[in-house]
Amino acid sequence: MEARTTDEQVPDDLVTEDVTADPVVTEEAAPATTATPGRPSGLRRVRAAIGRHRRRFWFGLSPVGLAFALVFFCFSMTPSLLPREWYLQGVASGICVGLGYAFGATLGWLLRSFGFRPWQEPRRRLAYRVLLLAAVVLIPLFGVLGARWQSQVRELVHVDTSDRYYYALVLLIAFVLARLLIGVARLLRRTVRRLGRFGARWIPAPLAKLIATIAVTAVLITLVNNTLGPALLKAANQSFSISDQGTPDDAVQPTAIQRSGSAASLVRWSDLGREGRGFVAGGPTTGEIAAFTGNAAQEPIRVYAGLESADSLQAEADLVVRELERTGAFDRSVLVVATTTGRGWVNQAAAAALEYLWGGDTAIAAMQYSHFPSPVAFVVDTATPPEAGRVLFDAVRARWLTEPVDSRPRLLVLGESLGAYGGQGAFGSLDDLAGRADGAVWVGTPRFTPLWSQITGERDAGSPEQVPELNHCAVVCFAGTPADLPAGAHPKVVYLQHATDPVVWWSGDLLFREPDWLAEGNRAGFSSHMTWFPLATFWQVTMDMVFSSDMPDGYGHHYGLELADAWAAVVPPTGWTAADTTRLRAELASIVP
Repeated sequence: MEARTTDEQVPDDLVTEDVTADPVVTEEAAPATTATPGRPSGLRRVRAAIGRHRRRFWFGLSPVGLAFALVFFCFSMTPSLLPREWYLQGVASGICVGLGYAFGATLGWLLRSFGFRPWQEPRRRLAYRVLLLAAVVLIPLFGVLGARWQSQVRELVHVDTSDRYYYALVLLIAFVLARLLIGVARLLRRTVRRLGRFGARWIPAPLAKLIATIAVTAVLITLVNNTLGPALLKAANQSFSISDQGTPDDAVQPTAIQRSGSAASLVRWSDLGREGRGFVAGGPTTGEIAAFTGNAAQEPIRVYAGLESADSLQAEADLVVRELERTGAFDRSVLVVATTTGRGWVNQAAAAALEYLWGGDTAIAAMQYSHFPSPVAFVVDTATPPEAGRVLFDAVRARWLTEPVDSRPRLLVLGESLGAYGGQGAFGSLDDLAGRADGAVWVGTPRFTPLWSQITGERDAGSPEQVPELNHCAVVCFAGTPADLPAGAHPKVVYLQHATDPVVWWSGDLLFREPDWLAEGNRAGFSSHMTWFPLATFWQVTMDMVFSSDMPDGYGHHYGLELADAWAAVVPPTGWTAADTTRLRAELASIVP
């Protein structure tokens, strides 16, 4: 085996600690390759080469890196905000193992750089034996503890606890993924090392290594940004564009002139997109609203423009305004500008709650700005959602301002998830929002939303981050449950955010800093066993987001019945009571999944 020189001992970026040749992995110690009767000698040589490669890989791993990999595996099995499917647990564990190894290997390199070399023979062999013993004890132990914690979290959020948790497959996925991450990192390191040796023929070795590292990094970035990334984005866009051409099973082209996509509409039914067709075709009928209010009801106005309806965001917004004019929306009591999620989704419960509340004397305007689901839309395009929110609100408000002051409808804004992020892009501050709109309901706002971060940071001293308080809900009120909305309070803005919603609490800060919300104690559905660990908690919460919308109502990223309380707080009609809100929640129960 080729000896490693001192100048090759560079930082172990996700790879290995510099090792002295181990007798176990030297070619002299390899099995003999002489032919055996009845077996081809070539096959023996291949088997021997594979065996040597395998031993070189495992015995070449850093003991410090392996120790941290084991610790991070244990971290990954602890509970987080929501129960995780076994395959997501495997992914989270595999990433955590890879990160733990990277951290430990880097620490080992730093120790060697200062002359501390504890892992020479025979202590290296002893370290491997101790690690093996620890793994035999800790991996099954945390497998059992992990299963128990997951069962407890399932009970807290009222999810079926009968599902089996396939920990054997968790280990398999974690092992394969960690091995892949380490293998890729080693390949990159080997490339950098060989380029550095080549360049060292003409320039000093340290400079050659630096140039090699920069070159490999630049090639990777270029490959991702200019080749692989655009190709994947194009394929994804084509795929999601095809799915956008579908129609929900229960959606039928509306006949009421108050709906976009009807025969009288300026927007064709075929151009609305899947989510747009579902939005304009849904909602309570006038008969259902009248039965709830006890009075005659108006047909609720719902207008919408899809990506195929116009060739730009501004053109879409202008089309929405013309639809509002066509339907008489500016003569209604309440006008809502709703910013959609990535593919154009508007929560039917949010729309229906307002329509029941005001007896159908409402108009809701929305438009689509992407074919991508929210998680993909945020990764590939962070600029379009707030731009879409600003363009639509500004266009509607400009037309709204032309109406007589005494007869204008109340101008409200609505957004959920990526729609909350995008919708808040229309406002620079809370004062700006309060001055330009009559009210807002933001649901499941992502933590990276600038306005949300600004308001949360200005909360009253001692106020919890999970449910911030600002001047006793005078202007803005945060609520994790309906009980968080003070009786009799009518703030202009309500933020709905569950303590168990990973979309609200996910952020890059989780990698290296414990957030305030995690140390604030228990709320509905929140596990008392959740503990922050560097690097690991970030990936746990990332995995929690995958099925966060599939949780029961009131947990995770699933918002339904509490929207009745939010609208009743922000824009209650005359004479509305707490008993009416209770009845409205019961009415919404039939449409909330």
